[in-house]
Formats: sequence, C-alpha cells, structure tokens
Amino acid sequence: MEQRRRLPPLNALRAFEAAARHLNFSRAADELSVTPGAVSQQIQNLEDYVGVALFKRTPKGLLLTDPAQIALPALREAFDRLAEAASMLTAAVDGRRLTVSVAPSFAAKWLVPRLGQFEILHPQVDVWISAGMELVDFNSGEIDIAIRYGAGRYPGLEVVRLMQETVVPVVSPALLESQPLNDPADLANHILLHDGSPDADESCPDWTMWLAARGVRGVDGTRGPRFNQSSLVIEAAVGGRGVALAKRALAQADLDAGRLVSPFQITTAVDFAYYLVHPKPKGRLPQVKAFMTWLIAEAEAHEAMLATMDNGAGI
Repeated sequence: MEQRRRLPPLNALRAFEAAARHLNFSRAADELSVTPGAVSQQIQNLEDYVGVALFKRTPKGLLLTDPAQIALPALREAFDRLAEAASMLTAAVDGRRLTVSVAPSFAAKWLVPRLGQFEILHPQVDVWISAGMELVDFNSGEIDIAIRYGAGRYPGLEVVRLMQETVVPVVSPALLESQPLNDPADLANHILLHDGSPDADESCPDWTMWLAARGVRGVDGTRGPRFNQSSLVIEAAVGGRGVALAKRALAQADLDAGRLVSPFQITTAVDFAYYLVHPKPKGRLPQVKAFMTWLIAEAEAHEAMLATMDNGAGI
C-alpha cells in the first residue's frame, strides 16, 4: 500500500498561511491568539523543514519569496478543504446529516416514497441517499447506515432484520384484459419478464423454477427480456411489456395503485430479507437512532398490511 508523505506540522502551516495573508507577524499572531514570537518560531520551523526561505524582510515590510508565492494558493485550498471536511463531520455528529446506503430498486420503490414522513417527524435531519449495489466501506466514515437485501450475515456490524421478501407474478391491468390469465398455463401466451438483479439467493425462484413447481408444461421459462434491477422489471410490467415475477415489497405500491395486478394471488417466500446494517459506534448517533426507529415501524406496518391482505385473499 502506498504510504502518505510526511506532512509539515499543521501549526507551522497555519502560522505561515496567516502571516502570508496579512504580511505581518503581529496581525497573524492576533488572529491565531498567540504571540508574534510564536508565529516567528513556527515560520522558522517550517523554513527549516522545507529548506527554503518563505519571507523577505524589507524596509517596507514582509514580502513572500517565489517558492512561498507558488505554494500559497494550494495551501489555502487545502485549508478550505479541511474546513469543509470538519463541517461535514460536525453535521454528522450534531444530528443534521444522515447518509443511507441502499440498493437502487429498494430506494426508488420503497424507501424514497416514505421519506417525507421521516422528514416531517425529524425536520432537523438531512437524509442523504447513496444508491448502489456495491458493498459499503464503513471505515471511510461517509456512510452512517445501510439497508441491505441478503441473508443477514454481516460480520462485525450491528444487524437488525427489517422485513421479509416474497415474489409474486404481476401484470398490467390493460395487458391482462387483452390476454387473460385464468391459470399459469396461460403464460404461454405472454412475454415473461425476468428480474436479473445480482442477488445470490438460491431460494428465490426464476420463471423456470416457478413454472416447474406448479407443474406447468409448454411454457419456456427462459425466454423474455431480462433486467439487472428489480425496479426496472416492475416498470416494464407496468408498461405492459409482459408478466413479471417481482419482489413483492418493491411492487406493492404499484399493486395498491392499480398499475399492476397479481393474476394468480400466489406468493412465494424466499430466504433473503431486508436488513439495517451499521457499525456499533454509528448506532449512538441521534439521527441514526431516529431513522432506525422510524424505519422499523414502517416495515412492521408494511408487513402487517400484507398479512391482512393475504388473509383476506386466502393466500
């Protein structure tokens, strides 16, 4: 691993930047709340470190040497970046910012439509959504909490189960009206849409497995368009492109709104679930506590609603 170059002492750099801005050691000392002698000593330390003079003393006052003039803009930019980083850290600690890593499909179809309620309850918190499929590097400190779809094994992290997932066939009402689906064998007359998202869940059926489990013959479960995001296969179904085997939690809003219907009322449980994941220290942040409490309540309400619907439908 490449090692970082050793930096000069930060206090010496601060003294140089202030003295260069004022071209006066006394005014720099006032700004830094130290004595002019302390500023002079820090400048001397920095000159010894870099091996060049930084100031020229003239009868009219201080002037910067050529090397100092060249380095000063980059140093000022560096201090601006440090101030920005410190501001970001402060925002995270004092509860103003919450950064959530989440898969794009779950963000678009489930989380984001609900975030308005969290913002009403916690107007002081700014939620930053980082949507992506890659694993989170919590060591960078940029991510506060993640929502992940998986088996729940995340070593070294605090893990809370959010909700289970099932899959269900879905189709647009218009397509169903033009090409009825009275039983699974009628899928032979439809285009099958495939969720090809990279979830390594062997318990989640694809169309071939789903058809075989119901003894359906004469339907090629391998044919049809494939999408690498769950939200895309749902949108394709809403658009009438075919019948999708969709993750129900992600499709439920479209089912509730009537943009999709489930022609067979058959749901299949899978092993994977959605989990809240975070390092233990992050769990002490007030905004993380508030977000977890709210999200767990939302997930419980979602699962209770599905259970009531399934009981009423006799599923």
